[in-house]
Amino acid sequence: MIACSVNGVSKMYGGSVIFEHISIEIHDQERVGLVGRNGSGKTTLLKLLSGEETPDHGQIHWRKGSQIGYLAQIPDFPKELTAKEVLKTAFSTLLQIEERMKELEVHMSDPANSERLEKLILDYGQLQDEFMLEGGYEIEANIDKIIHGLQILHLQEKPFASLSGGEKTKVGLALMLLQKPDFLILDEPTNHLDLMAVEWLGHFLKNYSGTIVVVSHDRYFLDEVVNKILDLEDGEIQSYPTNFSDYIVKKEERLLQEFHAYEEQQKKIKKMKEAIKRLREWANRANPPNEGLHKRARNMERALERMEKLNRPVLNRKKMNLDMDSSDRSGKDVISLKEVSKTFGGQLLFNHVNLQISYQDRTAIIGENGTGKSTLIKMILGQMEADAGEVKIGSSVKFGYLSQHIFSDIADETVMDVFRNEVRVTEGEARQILAGFLFYGHMVFRKVSQLSGGERMRLRLAQLMYQDTNVLVLDEPTNHLDIESREVLEDSLEKYKGTILAVSHDRYFLNKLFDKVYWIESQEVHGFDGNYQWAKQKMIEKRSHLQQVAIEKEKTVPPRQKSPKQKDIRVNNLEEVLEEVEKKISGLEERLAEVEDLELLQQLFAEKEKLEQQWEELYEQLIG
Repeated sequence: MIACSVNGVSKMYGGSVIFEHISIEIHDQERVGLVGRNGSGKTTLLKLLSGEETPDHGQIHWRKGSQIGYLAQIPDFPKELTAKEVLKTAFSTLLQIEERMKELEVHMSDPANSERLEKLILDYGQLQDEFMLEGGYEIEANIDKIIHGLQILHLQEKPFASLSGGEKTKVGLALMLLQKPDFLILDEPTNHLDLMAVEWLGHFLKNYSGTIVVVSHDRYFLDEVVNKILDLEDGEIQSYPTNFSDYIVKKEERLLQEFHAYEEQQKKIKKMKEAIKRLREWANRANPPNEGLHKRARNMERALERMEKLNRPVLNRKKMNLDMDSSDRSGKDVISLKEVSKTFGGQLLFNHVNLQISYQDRTAIIGENGTGKSTLIKMILGQMEADAGEVKIGSSVKFGYLSQHIFSDIADETVMDVFRNEVRVTEGEARQILAGFLFYGHMVFRKVSQLSGGERMRLRLAQLMYQDTNVLVLDEPTNHLDIESREVLEDSLEKYKGTILAVSHDRYFLNKLFDKVYWIESQEVHGFDGNYQWAKQKMIEKRSHLQQVAIEKEKTVPPRQKSPKQKDIRVNNLEEVLEEVEKKISGLEERLAEVEDLELLQQLFAEKEKLEQQWEELYEQLIG
C-alpha cells in the first residue's frame, strides 16, 4: 500500500531550481535511503515530505491519518524539564490516563463514595484496560531501552535546556523513536552518535514497524537499514529497490546503458541531418527544383524536431581535488604514551595508558562518547597535560590537525582569508586551489560562518593539503562530507606517505584504512593489531572473559555474615513489609465480599492470590 506519493513536485530557492517535476512513491514499511551530493536538495525534499515546507508546483499525498515524525530542529521545552521528563512527553496521553486512575483509586477507597462505587470501579476497569493495551506498564522499560541504546544515560537527569546542541539532538531523536510515528524522517541521524549507538540505531530501525526515509552518508548504516535507494542528482530522482552497495552497481549499469542509448541517438540524429542536407542538395540541382525532395527533407526535419532528445549522462563529475602529501619523514617512533592517566571534570577518563605509534602507522581511537577520545588527542597535540605518566613525541614530527569543531571561533573572515592565513599564496593561486575543493567564483568571498559543515571540512582539508605535515591527526574527518567526498578523502589518505591517527565513528572508513586500533572502555585503553571489525570481535571476547572471571570469583567468595545489628534492621524491615501486605490482603477480602460483578471479582481474586504468594516469600525470608 502506498504511504506517500510525490507527483510532479518542483522547488526553487533564490531563483535556483533545486528539483523539477519529480515523482516518487513510498510504500508501507519501506526503509528508504535518500542519497546525493551535498547541496543536491535532500534536506529540502525531507522538509517537503514532513510538511514543514510546501512545493512550488506539484502535490504530495499522505495516507489519511498518518503520523509523521521529523526532527527538523531542536524542539523547545519548559526550562525546568530534565531530559528524561522530555522523553516522557512521548507518552503524555498514557500518563494522563495513569493520573486519572490514581484519582479513581483515591475515590474508591473513600467510604463517602460507597453509593457510586460500582460506577467508579467500571470507569477504573475501562481505563486500566486502555492503559494496559497501549503499553502503559512498559513506559519505563521503553524509555530505558532507548536511553541505553543511544548512550544518553548520563543525560537523563540533566535539565534539557542545559544540554549542548548535539546532546539535544540525541534526546530529540530518542523522543521521536519513543513516539513511534507511522512515517519516520531522519536527516543524518548518526552524526552525533558514537560507534556503539550507531550500531544499535541500525538494528532498531531495521526492525521498525513503520515507514522510514533517512538521509545518511554512512555506507554501512545504509546497507544495514534500507531496502530502497532514492538518488537525487541534477534536480532529478532515480529509484533503486535495493540497499546501498547494490545501488552503486545498478547506478553504474544504468549510466552506461543511458550513455550507449545517447550515443546511438546521436548517430541517428547525425544520419538524419546528413540525409536532410543531401535531399535539399539533390532537390536544388534539378531544374526546376524538385519539390518532392524538398517535401521529404521537410518531413524528415519535422520528425527530427519531434524526437525526444536524450540528455548526455554525466559519467565523471567534478570531485574534490585532494592529494595529501607528507613533508620530510619523521623518526621511527612518532607517539609514545607510558602509564598515562587523566581526570577531567572530577571524573577519571583513563588510567595507566600505554600507547605506541610508529612511522606510517594507520591508528584509530575508538570508544563511547565521553570516554576521553578527544582528550587523548589533545594530550598528544600538547594542548592538554596528563595528570600522570609520560607523553613523548618523536623527532621531526610535524602535526596536521583536523578538528570536528573546525572554524567554530571564526565569524567574519571569508573563505579566501582563512585559507591564505595558513597557506602563503597569491589570491589567484588561492582561487585555483579552492576551485579544486569545489569553491567556485564568488564562493571564495563567503564568510566562514555561513558555510555548511561539509564546506568547512573541505576548506580545512584544502589547508592541510598545502601545509608541511608528516603526521595527520583527524577527529571525525568524515562528518558532514557526502559519500563522494568521503571516497576522495579515503583515496588520498591511502596514498599518504606519513602517519595517520584518527577518531571516527564511520565503520567503512575505519575498516578500509586503519590496521591498528586503541579502544577506550571502562577507564582502560586496549590495543589491537587489526581493523575495527577485528578489534570489535576481540573486545566482545575480552568482555565475555572478564564477566566469566567475575562470576567465578563471586562463587569462591564466602557469603559475608551479617552483624546482629544488621540482622535486626533486616528483620524489622521484613516485618513492616509483611504487615503492609497483610493489610492489602485484608482490604481485598472485604471488597471480595461486597462485589457482585463477575469480571471484577476474578480480577480482585487474582490480585489477592499474588499478594498471598508475596506474603509467603517474605515469610520464608524472615524465618530463613
